[in-house]
Amino acid sequence: MSNGQTRFHVPTPPYRPGDEPDFAHLDLQKAGEAPRPDPAASWQETQDLATGLVGVLDHNHQAVGAWNPGLSPEVLREGLSHMVLTRIYDERMLKLQRQGKMSFYMKSTGEEAVAVAAAMALKPTDMVFPSYRQQGILFARGRNIVDMMCHCISNSRDNLKGRQLPVHYTWAEGNFFTISGNLGTQFPQAAGYAMACAYKGEDQIAASWIGDGTTAEGDFHAGLTLASTYRAPVIFNVVNNQWAISSNQNIARGDAPTFAAKGLGYGLASIRADGNDFLAVYAATQWAAERARQGKGATVLELFTYRADAHSTSDDPTKYRPKTESARWPLGDPIERLKQHLIGKGEWDETRQAKLEEQMTALVVKSYKEAESHGTLHEGPLSPTESIFEDVYAKPDWRLRRQRQDLGV
Repeated sequence: MSNGQTRFHVPTPPYRPGDEPDFAHLDLQKAGEAPRPDPAASWQETQDLATGLVGVLDHNHQAVGAWNPGLSPEVLREGLSHMVLTRIYDERMLKLQRQGKMSFYMKSTGEEAVAVAAAMALKPTDMVFPSYRQQGILFARGRNIVDMMCHCISNSRDNLKGRQLPVHYTWAEGNFFTISGNLGTQFPQAAGYAMACAYKGEDQIAASWIGDGTTAEGDFHAGLTLASTYRAPVIFNVVNNQWAISSNQNIARGDAPTFAAKGLGYGLASIRADGNDFLAVYAATQWAAERARQGKGATVLELFTYRADAHSTSDDPTKYRPKTESARWPLGDPIERLKQHLIGKGEWDETRQAKLEEQMTALVVKSYKEAESHGTLHEGPLSPTESIFEDVYAKPDWRLRRQRQDLGV
């Protein structure tokens, strides 16, 4: 401006619809280059990790570097199976939503490793506070697929009794906290839960996930403050999938070099890892979990990935990003990378991959048929009307009794 004043600054995406993305602006550390400090190291020793990129699988799909967790072929095949099931489940549920058989859905395409690898690196007794794109945790922990589907179509077997949007799962028996559509609430909740575990002298820890956009919410900072003050045994996962619906990640990141770097300001160990590398996510989670169990406090993990599909069934990503952007993402596809790693080790092949996909497709189709036997979205049966008064108060008060009388239930 002519008077010397600075223009109001609003970050813009590197590419817009119609552009040809090449991601040349990204300067990503190569797999195997990041050092691996002792989990008990001071938070200051993670400063370079917060701005670098922990990776294990190189461009030849070989496991390299100090972060290689050295997993057995059996564990790797299990991880591949869970990720394949997650993607096939997502595809089937999207089709069902488009057919009008459920009201809403959110896929996790391209982010399967973020949930599955982390769940496998944690103990089943650890409490998880996920967001709405970590359904892979449920598969890794053995959740019944029929029950997941019944929730999504809100039938009589929906364990949430029709009170939540589809994909906002809960599973107390699997230490899976109820997903909230109010983004960010899970960070202070996870910190508080972890503080209680430490107070009681338990070995259990907590882990939570939010998207990059949610770091702009106050709950993000509240959670990190609690964890920093009380050395809570919690893992804060920031899933940087580049887009918070139609807002590019640079809106929430601002001028910070990375989202992981924000954790350094709170005196927390902070690491950025390749979210499309199953081994890297597993290794980073394993490191953070060990640190938490040693009483060294929380870790902020930025999982650098890409949302390959729409934000939800209500979103059209072609309105705000190039159609070819997901195909150009330099860190590839998490399922393909792990598959190629196993093939390179002589522990997998394309024939077995095709058979796995066929088996998982059959399982999902069979599960949905069973789910519909408990009711459909439009024809029911749904949860009974009187269930709206349940799980509200431990001891029903006069207001609930009066409301039940008014409804005649």
